[in-house]
Amino acid sequence: SWDAFFRQTARGVPPGQAYVAPPTLRTSLVPMALSAHAVAQGLSVDEKIIEDHLSVQSIIRSYQIRGHNVSDLDPLGILAADLDSETPPELILENYNLGEADLDRVFRLPKTTYIGGNETVLPLREIIRRLQNVYCRTIGIEFMFINNLQQTDWIRQKFEVPGSMQFSAEERRMLMARLIRSTRFEEFLARKWSSEKRFGLEGCEVLIPAMKTIIDSSSALGVDSFIIGMPHRGRLNVLANVCRKPLEKIICQFDSKLEAADEGSGDVKYHLGMSHERLNRVTNKNIKLAVVANPSHLEAVDPVVEGKARAEMFYRGDVDGKKVMPMLLHGDAAFSGQGIVYETLHLSDLPAFTTHGTIHIVVNNQIGFTTDPRSSRSSPYCTDVARVVNAPIFHVNADDPEAVVYVCKVAAEWRATFGKDVVIDLVCYRRFGHNEIDEPMFTQPLMYKKIAKQPTVLAKYAETLINNGTLTQQEYEEEISKYDKICEEAYSLAKKETAVSNIDWLDSPWSGFFEGRDPMRLPITGVTEETLRHIGTVFSTPPEDFVIHGGLKRVLKARAEMVENRQADWALGEALAFGSLLKEGIHVRLSGQDVERGTFSHRHHVLHHQTIDKKTIVPLNTLYPDQATYTVCNSSLSEYGVLGFELGYSITNPNALVIWEAQFGDFVNTAQCIIDQFISSGQAKWVRQSGIVLLLPHGFEGMGPEHSSCRLERFLQCSNDDSDYFPPEGPNFEIQQLHETNWFVCNFTTPANFFHAMRRQIALPFRKPLVVCTPKSLLRLPEARSSFDDMVEGTRFQRVIPEAGEAAQNPNGVKKLIFCTGKVYYEFVKEREAKQLSADLAITRVEQLTPFPFDLIKAEVEKYPKARICWAQEEHKNMGAYTYVEPRMRTVFRKLGIRKKL
Repeated sequence: SWDAFFRQTARGVPPGQAYVAPPTLRTSLVPMALSAHAVAQGLSVDEKIIEDHLSVQSIIRSYQIRGHNVSDLDPLGILAADLDSETPPELILENYNLGEADLDRVFRLPKTTYIGGNETVLPLREIIRRLQNVYCRTIGIEFMFINNLQQTDWIRQKFEVPGSMQFSAEERRMLMARLIRSTRFEEFLARKWSSEKRFGLEGCEVLIPAMKTIIDSSSALGVDSFIIGMPHRGRLNVLANVCRKPLEKIICQFDSKLEAADEGSGDVKYHLGMSHERLNRVTNKNIKLAVVANPSHLEAVDPVVEGKARAEMFYRGDVDGKKVMPMLLHGDAAFSGQGIVYETLHLSDLPAFTTHGTIHIVVNNQIGFTTDPRSSRSSPYCTDVARVVNAPIFHVNADDPEAVVYVCKVAAEWRATFGKDVVIDLVCYRRFGHNEIDEPMFTQPLMYKKIAKQPTVLAKYAETLINNGTLTQQEYEEEISKYDKICEEAYSLAKKETAVSNIDWLDSPWSGFFEGRDPMRLPITGVTEETLRHIGTVFSTPPEDFVIHGGLKRVLKARAEMVENRQADWALGEALAFGSLLKEGIHVRLSGQDVERGTFSHRHHVLHHQTIDKKTIVPLNTLYPDQATYTVCNSSLSEYGVLGFELGYSITNPNALVIWEAQFGDFVNTAQCIIDQFISSGQAKWVRQSGIVLLLPHGFEGMGPEHSSCRLERFLQCSNDDSDYFPPEGPNFEIQQLHETNWFVCNFTTPANFFHAMRRQIALPFRKPLVVCTPKSLLRLPEARSSFDDMVEGTRFQRVIPEAGEAAQNPNGVKKLIFCTGKVYYEFVKEREAKQLSADLAITRVEQLTPFPFDLIKAEVEKYPKARICWAQEEHKNMGAYTYVEPRMRTVFRKLGIRKKL
């Protein structure tokens, strides 16, 4: 029988002699799986033996698939990590018609497992013991959903090979030292500032050795830049013990009496970012660590980190992500609850957004503030969202530090090997409340009674090492006192500090950018006519040997005619702005939904061959041999995630024009968090500048009330200029305003002004975000074209475009002066002509709303002394710019000493 065969081979009998034929022969029962020679010899087969072998294969596969469901993951032992205490039926031996009597039978191991090591056959008892050892101890591995055989096989090999998780005495001592630093740092802060919020790491102190292991392993594999995003829990510990931020700088943040010595309002200490270069002592290589500043909105920082990492890869030519690596830390409730996690994960494999694998670490406290996980997620695990991108998920009991460290090594190797995301789920607990002054017993009494009795992971691991002779009690105590002394010395140094510096906490320093620039120089943004003609000609010429769509031929022909006539419509004006920057070595990146063609079929920056799939040309990348790269990329159907990504891209290097375009203006609604928490307030909180541009199609043109507006009023409401303050007039009025504002908000009426605004973003000696209400109907309106005369050398951006027609010739005869912004101007002009009011009515366009052009508005009001002053807009009165403009106009009237109303 087969049973006899396996027993014989286990004893070393050659296969040819090991087979003993059973007494009956039923060839009809021979399965296809049997080798051809066995069938040819007419050997008999015992159906039960075959069934049992197939059952053993099923058992092995079931442990690989479901072993994590019965793993010992909760350090407290009170809740199954997958919220289900039942044992899956696939893991119960009796369900395979096997029992106690079969445990000593020998079975051949299939090729789909490595538990045998050098052995090809094992008794069933040993097979199950080894499977439980691998899949049901303190590591739970979810990977069998990955639809790639090479990848699943790789993971099996890492965990199943006997003896794979071995640690030397030296490695154990280093792990102990890291646990001491992690634990004693929190205890030090708790002693010194017992009533301060710090969102400590108590209950998951193993996070520090985990992160350091990932960094060590990745550094050995070639990564030298780590970009980290994380929530507030454990942040100070990470800054101190992973990034090695000087302790005295962190301690200073606890002193409320210290004033900031530089700009910015600052932020709470557990939101701050930083950038730091240091030597990795394990690999002896230099590494750079950046922790990106983040707000209280958990997970909002995820896409920002990815964008920053992608930008760094681009500038370094790191096409495979071998040098730069993003790491994201998450809380359990946030990872399953926040949709931005899903949006960010879905960028992971897109050509223009991939960062070639992110290592995610979930600090799984098994609670969200006061909410039980059974009330905060519908999925078994908090990490299930990562399954959609085939990321392996390693659940690990955070009270088993060696298991944690091993999983982290595997995660680093996975990312280096496959360039894909991986998730480490540190199942731990939160020793105190949501913050240190919060009472958790109100809502989780049983859990916190258990936690009160739970020894720290340091105490447990130290006891293990002392008992097995890896280190002595004296060595352990010396290591503790050594780190305590470091903390006390830093505390003494911090007392000598006289001020805190916000710039010390900058996550994206731009070395050399601000030096040698005149901060008060207002840039001229025109270019030579030769440049305009060259870019326009290339942009409007169909490529040779390339079949383009017939309709596109007409579009290119119309563009060529405009270039010939020295004119530009909106699409051509945009191309001239981008092309001229590319010529100057400025990288331009435009992303968003359908931006390659443009929502309104006006842009056509990527030409598609009509008969060959995937063959495309980007004309703006063929302008000059030494030009910068133009990246134009359609994004996933995400606003929050993609805008966050582009923001991260923009903060990495100031010498790039980074643009996100909404498909329609109202699509910006779902990206509001990035706008409010990062873009409008980023410089004030974190001294972090960004020149990101938001293009938001806006205008009431029959698309329905909520689909027509980019909510201009919201951006104006977040502008920081004072409506009651008229700044001092002088030659530096405009540049001073640009310096002091938090961003620019504009609504242009001409392609030339759009051209200058794009170029001004780069020409300014600093960076501010730019929000543009872009047009829809103006894209093709013949009146909304600009002459090359408005873009050549000597020309520049116009904050206000004053009346230049008949009314301007006789200002004293003007009865009404209308101020407006955006495309509604052309409608007013048309109506004015229809009613023959050209001499009575002056129309002035406010192109830049923030910062408000007080000086130019004042000049316009003075110019028409007898005119009634009106503000006109197509939006409702409680929307659009009216509520922003009205108090500022009153300030202008006060300055002029006139009693007028708007």
